[in-house]
Amino acid sequence: MRIRIVDAFTDRPFAGNPAGVLLLDASTSFPDDAWLQNVALEVNHAETAFAHPLPEGGEADWALRWFTPAAEVAMCGHATLATAHVLATTGAAQGPVRFATRSGVLIATAQDDGSITLDFPTAPLTPVEVPQGVAEALGAEPRTTHDTGPNIGDLLIELADEKTVLGLTPDLKSLARYSERGIIATARAEDPSHGYDFVSRCFFPNLGIDEDPVTGSAHTALAPFWSERLGRTDLTGLQASPRSGRVRTALHGDRTLLIGRAVTVIEGELLA
Repeated sequence: MRIRIVDAFTDRPFAGNPAGVLLLDASTSFPDDAWLQNVALEVNHAETAFAHPLPEGGEADWALRWFTPAAEVAMCGHATLATAHVLATTGAAQGPVRFATRSGVLIATAQDDGSITLDFPTAPLTPVEVPQGVAEALGAEPRTTHDTGPNIGDLLIELADEKTVLGLTPDLKSLARYSERGIIATARAEDPSHGYDFVSRCFFPNLGIDEDPVTGSAHTALAPFWSERLGRTDLTGLQASPRSGRVRTALHGDRTLLIGRAVTVIEGELLA
């Protein structure tokens, strides 16, 4: 079968977040979980997406699952964007695509300008006390902390300013104990004229990912968090990892639209 590596939330190669994408033959089920996990480990990117077409007439068009090198996850934005990009560029699907996932039906729509819009559930944010020791593990003092709900399973931590976020060098082993999936560190943009409203970095040591390059799912929590504080529903976030990437967000109540682009950088044949 064909396997592709797609850089998501970027319009140029070697930036954004790379994801493996495998389009499987029509089937009523996925291959064995152990095989899916082994492929994801072999690809060794933050996520590898596996999708197969579903029978016509149902609530979804394709079934979709995501695996890190260490575990399956309940939601992944950049690998969904990458999968939608492959479907659109290969002609395997046209128009909006409905994906059946562990997080419900997610919709991806390829736009005429080459961008792709993802329709995801908005993460429910619950203020929580700053866990003891998290400031030391992160290397910065939190302003606020929020639980992001079951689909994401992150701890969202607001920091003092953009400079603090950019300068983080966390103790990843210690950081792993504070959430199910990982930590989202964020702050308001220092200068919005640079084209983004807030900045973030995401650390997922529990999933074998020290720092994720660009995390679409995290923006389902960042969008409501910053929309409330900035008074606007349409925002742009900069995820300031070494590869970097931007995610445009539009908050619509219990749904969040994530808008970005993707580039296929490798295409080959999986022999195993």
